[in-house]
Amino acid sequence: MEPLSPHIRTLSIRLKPNDFLDFLRVIYFNINVNNNLLEVLRIGIFYDGYYFYKVSNFYKYEHEKKARISISGLHDFIKHEISHLVGLDIRQCQIIDAHYFKGRSSAKEMGEKVQSERVFEDILMRENIVTHYLPLRYNEYNVAQEKGIDVWLALEAYELAIYKHFDILVLVAGDGDYVPLVRKLHTLGTQVILISWDFSYHNESGDVVETRTSRQLQEEVFFSVPMHQRVDQNGNDYVRNLFVPDRSLERNQSQFNFKTEGGDTEFRFKDELDMPSFLASPQTKIEGTSIIISLNANGFGFIKDESQNNIFFHYSTLTNRDFTELQVGMTVKYLLEEDTERSKREGELRYRACRVTVIDQPPPLYIERTKVGEGYL
Repeated sequence: MEPLSPHIRTLSIRLKPNDFLDFLRVIYFNINVNNNLLEVLRIGIFYDGYYFYKVSNFYKYEHEKKARISISGLHDFIKHEISHLVGLDIRQCQIIDAHYFKGRSSAKEMGEKVQSERVFEDILMRENIVTHYLPLRYNEYNVAQEKGIDVWLALEAYELAIYKHFDILVLVAGDGDYVPLVRKLHTLGTQVILISWDFSYHNESGDVVETRTSRQLQEEVFFSVPMHQRVDQNGNDYVRNLFVPDRSLERNQSQFNFKTEGGDTEFRFKDELDMPSFLASPQTKIEGTSIIISLNANGFGFIKDESQNNIFFHYSTLTNRDFTELQVGMTVKYLLEEDTERSKREGELRYRACRVTVIDQPPPLYIERTKVGEGYL
């Protein structure tokens, strides 16, 4: 039997007592690798698509990176991590299969967002990732929900582990619902590495949105990689290459200062990373048409409306475009909701935009308003 790799010996020194089970798993896997004299370590990757979408949005709009996660960069990181873990040359660690699972709306419901969805599918296709989609279902409150995606991922992962003999299956997810899958894969001799992120931020309503990886899932897998820690450490080129270079920032350098016909207007936030706290008023909604006059890399912008000192909108309110596709001067239709924070601060009734839709027509000379709920501006 070949000796354990230097990485295994180093790992035994830095492990805490609670990590002893992980240590034994690494030793067991390392012994099997050396005994079998593997020429290639067979790796399969399975994405929980909605989870990955949330993570990518967090790094694009909420984190200081202000960039989406690169699929190719993530795959290179995974190969490097596994080669370092088991003591093999990175050329022996090959991704032989990759799958992406997600619920999605119909083309009619998505509108022009179909184009951005297609762009992302092209990226997945270039990385040889097989896509699996199920239609979103709507509950009694007309809120879209994913149903059955985790079950489908688990069934496909288990079946493919049998037929393709994965040595390692990489799971990009954080839900405890995948624990039974991990246990079944271990019975096949396939070890599972978990790629996950923990993060939190304030949404447009001022509420804290938190994503945490299941503790039970972390305990069941062969090895867990806390990606949020790796990203913040920014330790090597594989970590730095996890993100897509963002060239869109060059489009608009005057994100807060811009000139209107009435003179210079300056917008400020006390903290650019804090989203204002809003309380929507469903009884007071007004439809408007105007142009975008400012975009900010943090995922928000302003729509021209001189009577309201211009209108704030958040990336999550877009209905048919991705925020990165927006440009200053684009014409948009939108509904207005009361911005209670701004109203209290300024002592007058103020609004923010919701359901922002980009429309293909020349910028209007005036803003058209239609009464949707109660009241006008």
